[in-house]
Amino acid sequence: MAMQKAVEMRAAGIDVVDLGPGEPDFDTPEHIKQAAIEALRAGETKYTPTAGTRRLLTSIIGYYERNFGTRFDLSEVMATAGGKQAIFNAIVALVDPGDEVLIPKPYWVTFPEIVVFAGAKPVFIETEETGFTLTAEQVKRAITPRTRLLIINSPSNPSGRVIPPDEFRRIMEVATEHGIYTISDECYLQFVYPPAKVWSAATLPRELRDRLCIAGSFSKTYAMTGWRIGYAIAPREWTSAMLKVQQHSTSNPTSIAQRAAAEAFDGPQDCVAAMLAEYSRRREWLIGALREIPGFRVLEPEGAFYAFPDVRGCLRGEVKTSAAFVQRLIEEAHTVVTDGAGFGAEGYIRISYATSLERLQEGVRRIRKLAEKLAAA
Repeated sequence: MAMQKAVEMRAAGIDVVDLGPGEPDFDTPEHIKQAAIEALRAGETKYTPTAGTRRLLTSIIGYYERNFGTRFDLSEVMATAGGKQAIFNAIVALVDPGDEVLIPKPYWVTFPEIVVFAGAKPVFIETEETGFTLTAEQVKRAITPRTRLLIINSPSNPSGRVIPPDEFRRIMEVATEHGIYTISDECYLQFVYPPAKVWSAATLPRELRDRLCIAGSFSKTYAMTGWRIGYAIAPREWTSAMLKVQQHSTSNPTSIAQRAAAEAFDGPQDCVAAMLAEYSRRREWLIGALREIPGFRVLEPEGAFYAFPDVRGCLRGEVKTSAAFVQRLIEEAHTVVTDGAGFGAEGYIRISYATSLERLQEGVRRIRKLAEKLAAA
């Protein structure tokens, strides 16, 4: 509703600060666009294999070997129409009605929806007590005889939190011990801020990857959201099942986008470093500014490009929920943020800093003004 209201306000000529988008505000790097243009000129406009072109698959394999020292076979890799399709394929190919799927809170809104679509039951793991960082002990407590799958998203959307590699390994040891499959959503893989380090579940020992699917995306790292291109890396049998799902739903991802994605992985990476440096600058300013707002509490995100402040200190009078707070922001402050309740975290809001620092500063100024008004009420 807030997003629709923002559209209406803009149409009426009102200056709206939009801190809601979950996509980079950067353009796709030029060398990636040029690769797509070359593909068009070369006539690469036909069907490709369902799994994707050999060129893209070898680029994905090469990327993980260079960056993480892990070698995958072609039969373990497939291209998808975005990271979302990789996750969809993995869930639909694996779970049956009655199965339980563990999903840590806060979660990306699509996770439980796909689980329900597949006829399984989402089981949520509360992580607020550990600062929204999943632990092996939390996973262990949530497992039942019906547990089939665990979904992990690190760096996280919406919280920006990053699971430390040692803890991630312990989580995978628990999952392996109980025969549970795991999806590691690594959509924000490269957007990690020091002292945290870029890390992938691909670096785990083979025995801990026997039931692991890595869902990856070019959307965030290379500002390619509209290209709809991603990938999945999983054991051969799981990948084969996912290919059957994809073959009878969408077939191959767009041929031109595949050529561009191969260039993204194979080409120069300075564009990624430049985006990360700018996100880091915005993040540093934003977290400090949010901590000065009355009623706000915010943990420092180690990755992605979101802040996820606790605004329960602002909920009073008629503003009793985070949804009501978000609505007041759009109506009175003409500023859009995302309600945390949609991510399973009532009382929180998600603020995207994938926008210019100037607009970010203006948005926070407006948010602070509303928070001060509510505090004085």
